[in-house]
This record gives sequence, C-alpha cells and structure tokens, in this order.
Amino acid sequence: MSGTLNKVMLIGHLGDEVKMHYFEGGGCVGRFPLATNETYTNRQTNERITNTEWHNIVVRNKGAEICEKYLSKGDKVYIEGRLKTRKWQDEKGNDRYSTEIQCTDFTFLTTKAESEAQAATQTAHPLQESVQDSNIEPIGDEDDDLPF
Repeated sequence: MSGTLNKVMLIGHLGDEVKMHYFEGGGCVGRFPLATNETYTNRQTNERITNTEWHNIVVRNKGAEICEKYLSKGDKVYIEGRLKTRKWQDEKGNDRYSTEIQCTDFTFLTTKAESEAQAATQTAHPLQESVQDSNIEPIGDEDDDLPF
C-alpha cells in the first residue's frame, strides 16, 4: 500500500459546552472536549474499572455553528475526523504541543436527558421484552414454489 491514512472515529460524551472563536473574515472554530470510556473487570479483585480518555475536538465554520447550537455538556455524539498536532509557545516561551481531532463529520446521537432516561429504563427493566404485533402467523409447511 503506497498511501497513508489519518482517520479517527469516536463515540463519546461532551465534557463541556462548545467554545467558539470567530475570525474577521467570517470563519469560526468551535472546540470541545470529548470523553470516551473503556470498562473492564480486574481479574484479581473482580472490581469493575473504567478508564476515561479525553479528546480535544475542533470543528470549523458551519459545522461549528451547528455544534454550538445543538450540543451541550453530556450529549453523546459520533465524531469523524483526522489527528492534527499543533505546536505553540507558552507564556515562558517554551514549545508546547497539542494533539486534536479535526472534525470532518459528526452525528448527534442522544442528548444528556435521553441518555439518562435510557440508562434509568435499562436499570429498572433490564430484560424487558415487548411484542408489538400479536397477529404474527407462525411459519408453517405451506405449499409454495420456493426452491429452498
């Protein structure tokens, strides 16, 4: 393979509100932290352990305005983009680096309220099953002309 690939796909929850920065030319940038979780059980102690990874998301122009309008802290979102490392200098003149996800596509999954309601429902009724249509006919040995 002669090409390269820089692609990131994340599903997580916003850790804060979208912070906007507007430019003179009319463009804008939105930034927000996104949390993804990994949960596993420690085999020695049987304790459930959750590790949270934080990602810095950067959205530009119209996408940033849409995110600012509809996203808030705690909302679940799918983010697609690429990794970008920025070099900058702090107030003491030291070189600093930040790795960000430059968002190219996003999909709103649930709001914080929907996520909490869904978690409460799953906790209250973890194995609840529902039958929507009671007029379902069983599959029988009907005489049909299907070859399989």
